[in-house]
Amino acid sequence: QVHLVESGGGLVQAGGSLRLSCAASGSTFSSSGRGWFRQPPGKEREFVAAISWSGDITSYGDSVKGRFTISRDNAKNTVYLQMNRLKPEDTAVYYCAAHPWGNVAMVAAGTGLYWGKGTLVTVSS
Repeated sequence: QVHLVESGGGLVQAGGSLRLSCAASGSTFSSSGRGWFRQPPGKEREFVAAISWSGDITSYGDSVKGRFTISRDNAKNTVYLQMNRLKPEDTAVYYCAAHPWGNVAMVAAGTGLYWGKGTLVTVSS
């Protein structure tokens, strides 16, 4: 069993920055892919970013490429999402995800994942 807890969400003006954190506890697995998804109001959940266990392979959704950066600290069992140049359309509940054994592609596919409860990011115009 793994427990994922997101933090760092809040209200920010367009053009601003936020950094989300996701701490894992329980049966943690540093040797697996981790990632972030988001669900805007009234829309389906979508892929944001994923990172390999070593941190050397990353993948991003098209809408966040060049603005968001995913990173991880395996010693702390924590994954981060640095969000820059935020836009009102980035407003969403952001969910941390972890695959029990898979790589970046498997995280991005969005199946078989452990999920956090989410943190709300609101970007005002």
